[in-house]
Amino acid sequence: MEVDIPEVKKEVEAAFALYETALVTNDVATLEALFRDDSRTLRYGTAENVYGMHAIREFRRGRSPVGLMRTLDRTIITTYGRDFATANTLFHRDTAPGKVGRQSQTWVRFDDGWHIVAAHVSVIDKPAE
Repeated sequence: MEVDIPEVKKEVEAAFALYETALVTNDVATLEALFRDDSRTLRYGTAENVYGMHAIREFRRGRSPVGLMRTLDRTIITTYGRDFATANTLFHRDTAPGKVGRQSQTWVRFDDGWHIVAAHVSVIDKPAE
């Protein structure tokens, strides 16, 4: 299996960038489109465990659009073959000093493009340097 095929990695990087823009601008329609519309799709958040696209839609549509801006750090996107990838990043928010967020996503290419099938977000105290 080939890891990080350049053109595949660029596709996932573009999908990840689209997700990030949609997240910080609260573009719910784009966020929903990037998650796989399936009952097996899941998102573990900082305060919720969301199972299935129906529940993910409810979460996204009910979330406050305030305070979503953030800065990414140490983003690592790795592709495995042509149809599977992981994206992991740290993030920082001005509204949460002393904290660091961690986000991981599993992306799969389907006939209609790349979609997140599993995501995890957590926040911890910023480790000592």
